[in-house]
Amino acid sequence: MERKLYTTGAKWEDIVGYCRAVQIGNVLEISGTTAAKDGEILFKGDAYGQAKYIIELAAKVLQDAGGSLKDVIRTRMYVTDVKDWQAVGRAHGEFFAHIKPASTMVEVSALVDPDMLVEIEFSAILNS
Repeated sequence: MERKLYTTGAKWEDIVGYCRAVQIGNVLEISGTTAAKDGEILFKGDAYGQAKYIIELAAKVLQDAGGSLKDVIRTRMYVTDVKDWQAVGRAHGEFFAHIKPASTMVEVSALVDPDMLVEIEFSAILNS
């Protein structure tokens, strides 16, 4: 099966050796995504805003691959403070309340930048 890569063009992709998403057949895996754009962290101090932005980015990648959020079967949410679970959960629920992918949310000690409050990974089976 063909392996298709979706990139952002960020310098980190080549340095670290990853891309935004990988598709093989109808399976699409989206890398851990944060609320960063052009090297700047967006929605500083706002876990809800960061989570919402991240899910919107994932929706764009899914659309580029010919799918939608309806194809997401799993999300993994990493928060730097578990007290933000409600804010992150609210954003997740706004997009996934009826889709209901399998999901995990865990607290981690830190993300790459201290202003990053949440990082989310997505797994999808396109046209599911």
